[in-house]
Amino acid sequence: MKQNQKRVREIALDLLESVEKNQSYSNLLLHSAIEKNHLTGRDAGLLTEITYGTIQRKLTLDFFLAPFIKKKLEPWVQQLLRLSLYQMIYLDKVPERAVIHEAVEIAKKRGHKGISGLVNGILRSVQRNDLRSFSEIKDEAERISIETSHPLWLVKRWLVQFGAEKTKEMCAINLTAPMQTIRVNKTKADQEEVLQLLEAEGFEAEPSDVLPEAIRILKGNAARSSVFETGMATIQDESSMIVAYALGIEPNEAILDACAAPGGKTTHIAEKLNNTGSVSALDLHEHKIKLIKQNAARLGLTNIEAKAWDSRKAGEIFEKESFDRVLVDAPCSGLGVLRRKPDIKYVKEEKDLSSLQKIQLDILDAAAPLLKKGGVLVYSTCTADREENEGTVKKFLETHPDFEPAELTDLPPVIQTLANDYLLQVLPQDFGGDGFFISKLRKKVQ
Repeated sequence: MKQNQKRVREIALDLLESVEKNQSYSNLLLHSAIEKNHLTGRDAGLLTEITYGTIQRKLTLDFFLAPFIKKKLEPWVQQLLRLSLYQMIYLDKVPERAVIHEAVEIAKKRGHKGISGLVNGILRSVQRNDLRSFSEIKDEAERISIETSHPLWLVKRWLVQFGAEKTKEMCAINLTAPMQTIRVNKTKADQEEVLQLLEAEGFEAEPSDVLPEAIRILKGNAARSSVFETGMATIQDESSMIVAYALGIEPNEAILDACAAPGGKTTHIAEKLNNTGSVSALDLHEHKIKLIKQNAARLGLTNIEAKAWDSRKAGEIFEKESFDRVLVDAPCSGLGVLRRKPDIKYVKEEKDLSSLQKIQLDILDAAAPLLKKGGVLVYSTCTADREENEGTVKKFLETHPDFEPAELTDLPPVIQTLANDYLLQVLPQDFGGDGFFISKLRKKVQ
């Protein structure tokens, strides 16, 4: 086995430990580890695959390992066994003997002879015996939980909210890698032009069948493309792009993006305005505002003003009724982006969802007076949860009689079929984008 592949597995073990022990975000840690260790091509791909894969399927791997473990293990040994078993079950191109040899070598280096012998014994026992069957789990919720590695409380919640079929589909797709999509900056280029440039650079890409400005990247990282560097496109998920359509933007309008970082929706709104009007973008953190400004500059957008500010206090810096449209893309549980951030599954608890709703309502309460009469308020989240989504909107409407539902119209055809009057819940399995929720409200004229 190549030396760098060995390093990759040791790095993966370090990452898994850090995610579990410190509740660090796997996507940020992974990006940092790839850069720090100068990993490229296949090594970067392998590290991403085995790190994400082990996290994605943690509960399943523990279910398979349980019969072979007779005593409590140190956390790093458990992680090493998960990491090794993931490769043995889910990676076709890596021989099992190489995986076991590598695990034993890492165990020798990190522990003592007894631990390396234990690791060797457990993995060889797994190799010799059939894996347990999920059919031995009789309770449906528990079986879905173990088979797709989603916490039981979440599976039970989704079963109530979405039914068995949609829950199973959502849990299954959450185990797959997300598609990278880019949004063409219509102020600089069109979809065909960007596709040709990507092809010339060796990328494999195809036009989205969901949105006219979206392109799906099948091979390559668009962040390293000339179309990204020159601001002809930016990276954004297709589901997230629907928000700018929901707002129903007209030229020369003043629009508030109350929770703007990292700026995907902000810049899309600015592009829809065709560099007219103004977009005021707020976010709590200065470093995130810097990111929005960098994105705006790269895309050549001059109608964005970004400010580090708590959107719950937006009334302190803006006059009442100063915006034609307001977007509240609220902080949420992120249950729609589990493919991108698999660790969320294990750190979120059910009680977190109700505490988030209070923040969501506080932001909506602060944004409401800033909207002109007749103006549109769009509330969105990247989650799949009825309490955070429909529940939050319902509570807002109950306490704000000056607002009413506004039908979601003029959406791209594929999206329009998913809309239910003023509400839209996109699930990851609908067209392969993130799970996303959008609702459209209007401030009454009278």
